Amino acid sequence: MPEDAILRDASLIASGRRVIGIEAAALASLADALGDSFAAAAQLLLATRGRVIVSGMGKSGHVARKIAATLASTGTPAFFVHPAEASHGDLGMITRDDVVMLLSNSGETPELADLIAYTRRFAIPLVAVAGRAESTLIAQADVGIVLPPAPEACPVGLAPTTSTTMTLALGDALAVALMETRAFTPAEFRDLHPGGRLGARLATVGQLIHRGDEAPLVGMDAGMPEALLEMTAKGFGVVGVTDAEGRLVGVVTDGDLRRHMDGLLSRGVAEVMTRAPRTIATTALASEALGIMNGSRITTLFAIDPAAPGRPAGVLHVHDCLRAGVA
Repeated sequence: MPEDAILRDASLIASGRRVIGIEAAALASLADALGDSFAAAAQLLLATRGRVIVSGMGKSGHVARKIAATLASTGTPAFFVHPAEASHGDLGMITRDDVVMLLSNSGETPELADLIAYTRRFAIPLVAVAGRAESTLIAQADVGIVLPPAPEACPVGLAPTTSTTMTLALGDALAVALMETRAFTPAEFRDLHPGGRLGARLATVGQLIHRGDEAPLVGMDAGMPEALLEMTAKGFGVVGVTDAEGRLVGVVTDGDLRRHMDGLLSRGVAEVMTRAPRTIATTALASEALGIMNGSRITTLFAIDPAAPGRPAGVLHVHDCLRAGVA
C-alpha cells in the first residue's frame, strides 16, 4: 500500500476514534447529570392513560422517531408526529390523555411552536429535552431535561453529533426504566416482535406444540398394537403413555420398539415404555426445548402445562423449532 494511503487511513482512524471519544465522554456526563427531572419525566410517561407523542425537527426528528419506536416496542404506546404536519392537521392526533415529548437541542426550534401552544392550551403534559436550560422549550415544559454541555464532535462544532447521541441515549434510558418499572416480560416483548429472528428466539413451547388429537397418547392399559397404530398415525416416532388421572408416566420410542422386538405385539405398553420421560413446561422458551433435545439426542418432547402438573398439553418435535427459526 502506498505511504500516502497508509497515512490517510491512519488519519481516518484517528478521526473516528476522536469522535467516539468525544461522544463517550458526553454520555458519561449525561449519566452523571440524570436526576429528578429524569424521574419526573418517567413518572409522567408511566402515568399516562394515552400515548407518548414524540416530536422534533431535523436531526432531532430522526432521533424522535427512534425513541417513539423504542418506547412502543417495549410496552409504552408511542408514535412520532412531524412538527410541520402537526401544524397542518396532525395536532388532532394528540389527545388530552397523551403526553408530548419534544426534542430540540437549542430549545428554540420555531417549528415546535404550535405543538407547544397546543399542549399548553389543552393542559397536555409536556416533557422537553434540550441543551439550554434558559430556552423557551424548557421554560414552557411541565418537565424539562437539560442535556449537559458537551462539544459537538464535528470539526466546526455545528453538525448535530454529540447532542443527538445524548438525546438518543436518553430515550433508551427512559424506555428501559419504564420497562423495568412495569416488569415487562420476554413474553410481552415477543408479542410486540413476532417477526424475524427476535420473535423466534422468544417463542415459547406452548406456541409451537401439537395439541389435542394431534398429540400421540395412549392409556397405560393399552396393548402394543394400539400404541403402534397411534405412533404411526401421528407421525412423531413416539407415543406418550398416561395413567388413569391423565398424567404422563412414560413414552414408547423407536428405541423401545427395537429393545422389545421379541413378542412385541403380545406386550402391553407398560412393559415396553420408558418411564419418567423428559418433559418441558409449555411456558419455557422453545430454544430451551431445542437444547434439551440436542443434548439428549431425542427428537420430541412432551410439554406439560404448569397449571395442570403431570398432564401432557401437547408434543413438540425438533422440526417445529427449526420451522419457527429457533436455533
